[in-house]
Amino acid sequence: MVDVGEELLTIGAFAARARLSAKALRLYDRLGLLAPAHVDEASGYRYYRAGQVERARLVALLRQLDMPLARIAEVVEAPDGAAAADRLAAYWADVEARVAGQRTLAEYLRGRLSGRSCEMYGKFVVETVDVPEQVLITETRHVLAGELPTWIGASLGRLEEAAKECGGSTAAPFVVYHSEVSMESDGPAESCVPVADEAAARAWVERHGRTWETRVRVEPAQRLAYTRITKAQVAHPQILAAFGAVEAWIPKQGLWQAGPCREVYFADWDAAGAEDPVCDVAFPVR
Repeated sequence: MVDVGEELLTIGAFAARARLSAKALRLYDRLGLLAPAHVDEASGYRYYRAGQVERARLVALLRQLDMPLARIAEVVEAPDGAAAADRLAAYWADVEARVAGQRTLAEYLRGRLSGRSCEMYGKFVVETVDVPEQVLITETRHVLAGELPTWIGASLGRLEEAAKECGGSTAAPFVVYHSEVSMESDGPAESCVPVADEAAARAWVERHGRTWETRVRVEPAQRLAYTRITKAQVAHPQILAAFGAVEAWIPKQGLWQAGPCREVYFADWDAAGAEDPVCDVAFPVR
């Protein structure tokens, strides 16, 4: 309700005081970021309180940061200035992380486009390893790139806990990418934990499979072409370069790919340093 004794400003006067256009103010109203204090029912004219100027200017500045509307609402509706500053800081940390990843990806793409792929791939040592037949408990999910790290951690955590009821884990957990996972493509990806007891694994899946889309499969003995990467290299562009290095190496050895790519995790991520090896990227080959 508007205080009858309170001075209200027309949209033109308020726009001039806030150093914004009337068009911008109408947009902020439509987006739910800055509603007028009063709208005349007969004329439709908008009126604002002088105290709304600071919020109007703040919204305009936040939009210059390309902040999504939902995040702007979180900042301007924070209970106090400290909370608003914390929410802005959290948003900007996300921006800087995204830009850092994009910068690295741009460098990777520049290398590919300029014909320096061999130079980039030369950083990776590719070898082969023979893997015996394995009984796997798995969880499959259609997931986009932004959701992938969280899902991998959660799904492997569930499967490794389940492995305790299936004779224990027999080898390092891994994730198989049955199709590309990116910002537009959602795989699917399959988390896998090798276990000792197939009968116990099938019993566990019978109890829990519908909840987490889990299943048991027996993977035959196979040869993997792989390269080992460090924790610092486990970022999207470096992963692409590592997989590219393995793909480029395979035909040079007279081999061919016999299955989808995978990441094999053999180290404690939390305990590892930036330069410690933590993961193999691999393809089954023949």
